[in-house]
Amino acid sequence: MEILNRKAKYEYQILQKYEAGMQLTGPEVKSLRAGKANMTDAWCYFDNYGNLFIKNLHISEYKQAMENHDPKRTRRLLLHKSELRKIERRSKEKGFSIVPLRIFFSDTGYAKCEIALAQGKKAYDKRESIKQKDMQRDMDRIKRF
Repeated sequence: MEILNRKAKYEYQILQKYEAGMQLTGPEVKSLRAGKANMTDAWCYFDNYGNLFIKNLHISEYKQAMENHDPKRTRRLLLHKSELRKIERRSKEKGFSIVPLRIFFSDTGYAKCEIALAQGKKAYDKRESIKQKDMQRDMDRIKRF
């Protein structure tokens, strides 16, 4: 199961991608496996100690769990220290953000979050990406017939 942040590619220009582990509880993992998550308002930030967190990621409560979690709690992302330092340095530059792109399960069964170092698009860039999408859709329609 894969949960996507569809708005991210429209709102931001993706510069570099990273795969991060997530610190989750048991019921959260079960909800993710069922596909019960929403990433539209999610964003990442660094705390004062250099740890990376994801905020506003909504993972629905798991119905069969004895003790449930807060659906919008802040969750820690797990990366190597060198990657964290590199991302933190770049994110402090003007105009750069850390954006979650998707949540998926690795081959080993761990929940991973793909994050990206991104730069916000201007309005004319957004119009250009809409135009490109429309042209691609028209080309696909022509190829079918």
